[in-house]
Amino acid sequence: MLSRWLSASLALFSSATAYSTASGNSTSNLRMNQIQVIGTHNSYHREISLSERTIFEKYVPSPEDYYYSHASLSNQLSYQSVRSLEIDLHSDENGGLYYPPLIWTLSNLTNATTPFNGEILKKPGLKVFHVTDFDPNAVCHTFIDCLTQLKEWSDANPTHVPILIDLELKTDAPACEIGGVCPGEATNWTLSRILNVDKEIRAVLPATQLITPDDVRQDDSTLEDTVLNVGWPKLDDVRGRFMFYFDNDPMPNVTTDIRNLYTANGHESLQGRAVFTNALEGSPDCAFIKHNEPTGADLAEIQRLVRKGYIVRTRADVPLDTVLQRNTTMRTSAFESGAQVVSTDWPVYGMSARWDWDYAVRLEGGRVARCNPLLKPEGCGGDLE
Repeated sequence: MLSRWLSASLALFSSATAYSTASGNSTSNLRMNQIQVIGTHNSYHREISLSERTIFEKYVPSPEDYYYSHASLSNQLSYQSVRSLEIDLHSDENGGLYYPPLIWTLSNLTNATTPFNGEILKKPGLKVFHVTDFDPNAVCHTFIDCLTQLKEWSDANPTHVPILIDLELKTDAPACEIGGVCPGEATNWTLSRILNVDKEIRAVLPATQLITPDDVRQDDSTLEDTVLNVGWPKLDDVRGRFMFYFDNDPMPNVTTDIRNLYTANGHESLQGRAVFTNALEGSPDCAFIKHNEPTGADLAEIQRLVRKGYIVRTRADVPLDTVLQRNTTMRTSAFESGAQVVSTDWPVYGMSARWDWDYAVRLEGGRVARCNPLLKPEGCGGDLE
């Protein structure tokens, strides 16, 4: 009996102190926008096989830019200190729109020699890949599969800092003229197709594992007013959760723009939506802003946005120029910007070695998160795992 009482007491003590920093300072008042993490660009991407390379290099400009592969989503989270991911989505309501990828046909691949089992592309639902017809391989081929992998990892690591997921809704059709998928009604992002993103997210992840606009917004205020004047949720209140945002650039005067469709008719502050938008400052839905260029005058602009209260995603490098030029200016500026998400193609050492340079974008000591260097929240230090 005494042994069980001691075990229970120790468990309660461990839980109560789990989010104290190494220096003894409490992080209980730290908000989720007051940290900085590393994200990966095209986190799902797997390089094409050698059997496809001849056709790939014939039709794709600058093909070397695509010669990289990421680890599985769970391995990036477990072993590469990554806490933000990017996933490209392609609408496929009826299934089979992207099967078979044209590169398989042109490369004379058989069912026995394709890089992955194409049967998964025949099923209805959102598909995950980089370039239609030419660059189809991925660590997870459907959004449902990606979400399932993320949930399994989160269930096993329930106190992780919030993981921000960048979703790019794509409509590319570069192989139309040579027999591939063509742009049109089947690939356009209508409101119903955008809402399929919400449906698939909610089909896999329960509300307790999500940070939605409704979780952030005050009932009597816009989403933007809330994040600027009240603030984001406390970090410890949203551990074990995922926040999704659309990567697509806003186009204010285009009625068919993804953001305009998603926020119309009573959803101006993203009421009832599962995903945040890449929004314009001053708009009711503005809580997240993508600002990929962190150098020069853009450095001060990102810092202004972060200080104001927005969550910002920027990039530390551009494939493949950063590695070939051996230039770390962009990486340095990205960290200094205070952007909460610093995205890279090179989250660990070794990935750039094929170009004879050791380059990676990592926080000191391989930590998964650090106190935001621009905001410098009071009492924050140590490990924010």
